[in-house]
Amino acid sequence: MIPGGTYEGIIEGHTSESDVAPEIIEYRASPHRKISSFNGPKRGITSNTAVHELLECPVCMNVMYPPIHQCPNGHTLCSKCQSKVRCCPICRHELGNIRCLALERVAESLELPCKYQILGCQDIFPYHGRSRHEQNCRFRPYKCPYAGADCPISGSIPFLVDHLKRDHNVDMHDGCTFNHRYVKSNPQDVENATWMLTVFNCYGYQFCLHFEAFNLGMAPVYMAFIRFMGDDHDARKFSYSLEVGGNGRKMTWQGVPRSIRDSHTKVRDSMDGLIIQRSMALFFSGGSRQELKLKVAGRIWKEEA
Repeated sequence: MIPGGTYEGIIEGHTSESDVAPEIIEYRASPHRKISSFNGPKRGITSNTAVHELLECPVCMNVMYPPIHQCPNGHTLCSKCQSKVRCCPICRHELGNIRCLALERVAESLELPCKYQILGCQDIFPYHGRSRHEQNCRFRPYKCPYAGADCPISGSIPFLVDHLKRDHNVDMHDGCTFNHRYVKSNPQDVENATWMLTVFNCYGYQFCLHFEAFNLGMAPVYMAFIRFMGDDHDARKFSYSLEVGGNGRKMTWQGVPRSIRDSHTKVRDSMDGLIIQRSMALFFSGGSRQELKLKVAGRIWKEEA
């Protein structure tokens, strides 16, 4: 390599478009490709977009980390995908157990952009430090907050709001105060966790109100709590209160909404919310043990900076 040159510059200066794989040509023309403008010694490393592309597994499209495998014709794939396929996804040649040591060595000297770059992350990391960052990148997609099933959907907040409404039939409400009514004809049955989810649009953000029944040890309990659809940094700007009562009595809870980065199960198991024992819930319902009638009222407010 000539002094001051870049790997990408050599590739583009000594090959024609007919010699380059179609996926590389498509990437060069993509509007999502970023041209680096770094100065100093990092320029030759951070602008190696062609080399970065070679590190993408053709099966899962994730960056490959050692051990990187290759077929007899030199096509590479990651170790996870290599264990799941029998032939090369490019040339269909039968796979062996060949390591691509040259690419592994080259990769160690690279710095790579976060895979959530298209979502807004502009950070660049050493090859082996990238995956650690991505696990906690603030631009990473959010998981669906619906608690009724292990929903595999993830995405941006606007996408998830639409997903909750369209695919889970979740009720959407505008406003920062609410009255949530819960009626159950057989309050003795909490074997299958009964849950409800409502989304509130408030201060330009979305908040999830969870209400459910479950067994805490041998004791049936009801629990209500709020999660914030966004990161924990923004969640701490808000507070909320919940109130449940009847027969002239009431219970109140005040707290800070948890981010949906924390799973529904994690929040529930930490008891971070309004917890009502079944005996108290039945008392609030009028004393009858035949039917449970609870009204949970609450409000959300923004803390002063």
